[in-house]
Amino acid sequence: MNKTIRRASVFCLLLVLALLVKATWVQFYDGRALADDKDNRRKAIAQYAYPLGDIIVGGKAVTGSDKTDAGDLAYQRTYENGALYSAVTGYTSQVYGATQLESIYQDVLDGSDPELKNPVDLLTGEHTAPGDVVTTIDPAVQKAAYEALGDKKGAAVAIDPESGKILGMVSTPSFDPSKISGSGSSDAAAWKALSDDKDVPTLNRALKQALPPGSTFKLVVAAAALEDGLYGSVDEKTDSPDPYLLPGTRTYLRNESRTAPCENASIRTALQYSCNTVFGKMAVDLGQDKVRAMAEKFGFGDTEQDVPVRAAESVYPSGMDKAQTALSGIGQFDVTATPLQMAMVSATLANGGEQASPHMVSEVTDADGDALKSYPDGDTERIVSTRTAEQLQSAMETVVERGTGTNAQVAGATVGGKTGTAQHGENNSQTPYAWFTSYAKDDSSGKQIAVAVVVEQSDAARSEVSGNGLAAPVAQAMMEAGLKD
Repeated sequence: MNKTIRRASVFCLLLVLALLVKATWVQFYDGRALADDKDNRRKAIAQYAYPLGDIIVGGKAVTGSDKTDAGDLAYQRTYENGALYSAVTGYTSQVYGATQLESIYQDVLDGSDPELKNPVDLLTGEHTAPGDVVTTIDPAVQKAAYEALGDKKGAAVAIDPESGKILGMVSTPSFDPSKISGSGSSDAAAWKALSDDKDVPTLNRALKQALPPGSTFKLVVAAAALEDGLYGSVDEKTDSPDPYLLPGTRTYLRNESRTAPCENASIRTALQYSCNTVFGKMAVDLGQDKVRAMAEKFGFGDTEQDVPVRAAESVYPSGMDKAQTALSGIGQFDVTATPLQMAMVSATLANGGEQASPHMVSEVTDADGDALKSYPDGDTERIVSTRTAEQLQSAMETVVERGTGTNAQVAGATVGGKTGTAQHGENNSQTPYAWFTSYAKDDSSGKQIAVAVVVEQSDAARSEVSGNGLAAPVAQAMMEAGLKD
């Protein structure tokens, strides 16, 4: 064959191969990318062509689907008591996407998950009936938290200490996802109002916002001191001057109450009166590495805390000097925690030192109610010894019986807790955060619940902001609701 013709033939063959490769690429890669693109209208049409599956709370659906009046999207999502459950469900919108459980289980809820499809569906491409997401939320606990928080800006989380089930999760101010689920002008107006709101109602403060935990963090420092052997029991006297000169400075760390018996106070007394001097010096005596190690055992520093919604990281800082370490011991400096994290601390202590993995979904089912995936309860890890847990339970119960947490008392139950008031703003110029973390155990049935509450802002005067005054009543309402049969 003529050399020129042979070269031209090879060149043409390469062109054909290139075309085949490109066609294959477009069909199997670019095609999939285009199909999955959030701006692909056909994807939205397919997603909303049929009623969606539901998110279940207490055996009942808190979501639904309504037929639309016009347009190419046949259905839109609806919510029952949307503002009450928005921190659990999130939202799914024809225009603005999806969040929380609506986002994580979108394929199950719209029927596109391959696990829902039988072999015939896979071959024919027929639509498959969607599945449901069954949550661990207790409607009574959820309602109690929502009503108790009221117009306050804050969040609350409740956990079953033994199983790890999340029984309640509320973030306020809240919003009604139904108002942004469609594509009409009213949805656009509602979305703009939410976007412009400086309080960010769409932010799940229970999971997604880590704030200084204040004195609630003293439980972690106390656990570190007992586990390390720095002190043998919660009733042993500590070496704690009052006031305490922060190492390397001329600044004294003082206590909120100048008359509190904080000098050389035991851990029990120091928790009862929330003595800053005791825990500031205790953190220095332990050293930041030991405090951090204990904090991380409880869950601080976990960047992949999924419940299954991913929680923000709770942080115990590093590279501190001794004065900063002292401030970290009272939950200040750069220490931050989510309400979920502080609920986990109380739940772990209530469960004898074992931490059950927190989760708010029990199972995902198909249209017939058969489980596609189950999330086991009681997947536990030992965090502190049983003795340390029991010692701190006893001290936390003193806090509620006759200390700074008396507003958390529940009739017929043993309650342990810890208050916190965290400084906010430069030189504490803004309203402090009010915290409370606790557990309650029914004296008759033994049923338990652990709770953490943070109130960022309320109508209370600055002088009246305290964990016992603002956060403890919310925790009390949740615990009381959770212990009822």
